[in-house]
Amino acid sequence: MIELTARSPFNGTLPLSVGALNLSQVDAGQMTALSPRKGQGKALASAFKQAHGIAWPGPGRISGREGCRALWFGHSHVLLMGPVPDATLCQHAAMVDQSDAWGVVRIEGAGVRDALARLTPLDLRETQFKRGHTARSEIADMPASVTRIGAQSYQVMVFRAMAGTLVEEIEVAMRGVAARAGGCDHAIGNHD
Repeated sequence: MIELTARSPFNGTLPLSVGALNLSQVDAGQMTALSPRKGQGKALASAFKQAHGIAWPGPGRISGREGCRALWFGHSHVLLMGPVPDATLCQHAAMVDQSDAWGVVRIEGAGVRDALARLTPLDLRETQFKRGHTARSEIADMPASVTRIGAQSYQVMVFRAMAGTLVEEIEVAMRGVAARAGGCDHAIGNHD
């Protein structure tokens, strides 16, 4: 019998630090995409809040906290990260487990916006992309979800198959920011 072992999408390449920037893997727990059934949007939002204690997020927003977070995921779709969704929600929504589909990282530290600005077309200025904002966009030509979770902290998600490329691209951007700041030009992490 074949024995399967779960592996991280980042295969030991994280955490990684360059200058003042840190890149780490996020254990998002269960990730479930929820889409309201026809005519069930309001009922789903109410049932969702009752079941999980957080609001159904509006377009471009998140709700909740680490361990139980909901991200707007395009159109009327939401991604619940952390808990297993309450079974009663299936009355109002189609639910799809996405846990193995995504690689999730957190990039944080001084200069984080400068690093991400090298990789995404999003306007990350403080006045435009505030804490609690999220967008489906691209990172280095890869489809991605970018979420601002703190003053100098972002969560980035890409399809699992692109996780290694994401780390490489972010590392190059981190090195560029560090070099401009006159900081460290080498990475500290799990690279051989």
